[in-house]
Amino acid sequence: MSILLDAKRIDEFGHIMHIAIAGNIGSGKTTLTKILARHYGYRPVFESTETNPYINSFYEDMRRWSFNIQIYYLHTRTRQLLDFQKETPNIIQDRTLYEDAYIFTPNLHAMGLMNTRDFDNYQETFELVSSFLQPPDLLIYLRADVPTLIRHIQARGREYENSIRLDYLTGLNKRYEDWISKYHKGKTIIVDLGKLDFVASDEDLGSVYNMIDAEINSLFN
Repeated sequence: MSILLDAKRIDEFGHIMHIAIAGNIGSGKTTLTKILARHYGYRPVFESTETNPYINSFYEDMRRWSFNIQIYYLHTRTRQLLDFQKETPNIIQDRTLYEDAYIFTPNLHAMGLMNTRDFDNYQETFELVSSFLQPPDLLIYLRADVPTLIRHIQARGREYENSIRLDYLTGLNKRYEDWISKYHKGKTIIVDLGKLDFVASDEDLGSVYNMIDAEINSLFN
């Protein structure tokens, strides 16, 4: 498999791997990305939150900046995957193109924070871009309830996240559950944070490793 056409990838199992981690804001995607990158020796690919020129403005005025930030995420994530295709390392990706297209952008539109003209423009651009890209070999979804998300968001103390609306998080969570129930682009693992704490418990982290190893082996056996 490849990100674009026939780029060749090889990992410890004899194959190149693209693992992506999906989940709502505050679910622990970045933390798990770092843990898995160290464990498997893969290259971590993170969201560009620190260099994102729209993120502060977006949380201050979502209606004004919703289209801008979603287009920014679309082109930066696409660029990351194109760079991956050139360098061909194994990667662990923090968030996917699909979450922006099927969760964040529709949620903004449904809440009246993105107008229909911009929403249609974004969706048409996404469909064009995604037609050239291969989905991840393995998708890991971090499931968390809203109180857990809020606790994580408060603990990390990012100033621009102080104004995140509760109804915004709740709407995203509902869309995540609907999306993951219908996801069929590749192998999936669901890590329920109500049952597994991969940060505080080595045993729970070991369970996550075991789930991943089983799915990787099943891909190529």
